[in-house]
Amino acid sequence: MREAELMITRSMSFAPDDAETTIGPSGQVGHKDLVAHTARLSRQLYEVRSGVWCMVGNGLSNQTFIEAPEGLIVIDTGESVEEMRAALDEVRQHTASNVAAVIYTHFHYVAGTQALLDDVGAEIPIWGHPGIVSNLQRVGSEVSAAGGRGIVHQFGLLLPSEGPDATINVGLGLEFRSSDHAPFTSGFVPPTNLVDRAMSTTVAGLAVEFTPAPSDADDSITIWFPDLSLCVNNLVWPALYNVFPIRGEEYRDPRVLLEGLEHLAGLDAEYLVGAHGPPLTGREQIAVEVETYRDSIQFLWDQTVRGINRGLTTDELTRFVQLPDDYGTTYFTRQFYGIAEHHVRQIHAGLRGWFDGDEAKLLPLAPVERAKRLIEGFGGVESVRAKVAEALDANDVRWAIEMASWLIHRDVDGSGRADAGDSEDRELLARALRIVAQRTTAANLRSWCLTRAQELEGSLDLARFRIHRFNQREVASSPPEVYVKALRVLLVPDRAAGVDEHLRFVVGDRSSIGLHVRRCVAVPTNGEGADLGIELDRQTWASILANKLTLEDALAAGSVQIHGDVARVRTVLGCFDLESLAMR
Repeated sequence: MREAELMITRSMSFAPDDAETTIGPSGQVGHKDLVAHTARLSRQLYEVRSGVWCMVGNGLSNQTFIEAPEGLIVIDTGESVEEMRAALDEVRQHTASNVAAVIYTHFHYVAGTQALLDDVGAEIPIWGHPGIVSNLQRVGSEVSAAGGRGIVHQFGLLLPSEGPDATINVGLGLEFRSSDHAPFTSGFVPPTNLVDRAMSTTVAGLAVEFTPAPSDADDSITIWFPDLSLCVNNLVWPALYNVFPIRGEEYRDPRVLLEGLEHLAGLDAEYLVGAHGPPLTGREQIAVEVETYRDSIQFLWDQTVRGINRGLTTDELTRFVQLPDDYGTTYFTRQFYGIAEHHVRQIHAGLRGWFDGDEAKLLPLAPVERAKRLIEGFGGVESVRAKVAEALDANDVRWAIEMASWLIHRDVDGSGRADAGDSEDRELLARALRIVAQRTTAANLRSWCLTRAQELEGSLDLARFRIHRFNQREVASSPPEVYVKALRVLLVPDRAAGVDEHLRFVVGDRSSIGLHVRRCVAVPTNGEGADLGIELDRQTWASILANKLTLEDALAAGSVQIHGDVARVRTVLGCFDLESLAMR
């Protein structure tokens, strides 16, 4: 192996100095290319071709309208009822056709559908992958705390609207949700017509071909209208594809994405509309952009695997795998959303797991102990502080962040996290993170760094996003077993030590599910054979899980019935890290 291959230090994750930094229209400080990217995402209703419109900039995702013989087909409904209504109002200026059908590209942008049903005043067919419902339930139940915190970080939801730290854009859209659409009413309606395989059919009198095409969601589909030479997809984004979203997600295998892109390329579309960004027109341009996009994904995969086979660690891989300049000539493969070095790490994790052969990662010290020893080895706290300042002055930002992190990881905070440190140390790390934020083209990285910087400085309190929370509306509208099963990830082992009890839950329609607490786990069952039980209606169940009502108060009000020994039920429910379940 040539030494030069391992010594690549050029990084497109952020600029080496502030020469590319500028000020945006709302006083935002950031990379000039990220500021310029905003124009591509600005609010506009595009007429893609006669009878086809794409609403860009209305929220994070696009809403697409196709005039079919029997009425409008609406593809994706956004993040809220209000968002969908705004898009519908725009297209109403161009057509009076009633909405005849809805199609979901995937589960991320399905919350505005009720606005369309209200507009029509009747039920309409809704097409989508069968995995949409289960994906929504998964995100809102077991990983709801981590998922909510990740969205806050990735999309900068708590950043100010003006000033240096304000959001420039979020890479795929202007913002996660437009403030014009508050209070963001959820109006998801499940698909009535399922697309679980490649199929040809007719929707609203128009020929349509559906093809499953996993992307950032395993329920994504590509939609092809052969009579219009129009393809609507969730594969080609206005930024390099996010193998790894900084908010955290299940592994997105690039090999599967390549299959979808090759199918898309084979359609030879005249018009290409994405879930994000402006539409494309012209077979030649579409062919070039799709091929470039496809090749960028293969490059990341192939070169990461090549490096893995050579025995490189993940830290070495991020230098070894650098996107060639060819991929910087089009915004479709620019790092406006995530960054390649994070994608490389995720490919390693998805393919080979977390251990990369680095001996130090095999049996590491506890974070607090490691930080203390590093600080001591570098001459003490004052010495490390001085070295951080020196590194920042020399634009050695990566090293400054690492050293500054020791200072705040050397002790635990009130919640037990290794996230303490003096205010001086926290501000030092915040300064280093803010430099990265102001020099990166990647909206995800910028938002994460600024959100963390503001938390370190004390202007943001994210404590509520580190507590498992359930959404009352989602609990009430979901099958009871979804959230009974989710309780297992809230079990506190110390509380469950020695407990061996089987508790049956009867919620609402008298369907039952059980949890058998044993050996410090809560095992889901069908509830049969349990000699302990709890019975309550759906609204009471939802209020308790959402911490709006305590079980004790619900018992006092007669809204809950306990079957069996109350003390034993109290013991079981006390095993879970949810204050509202505690029975005093």
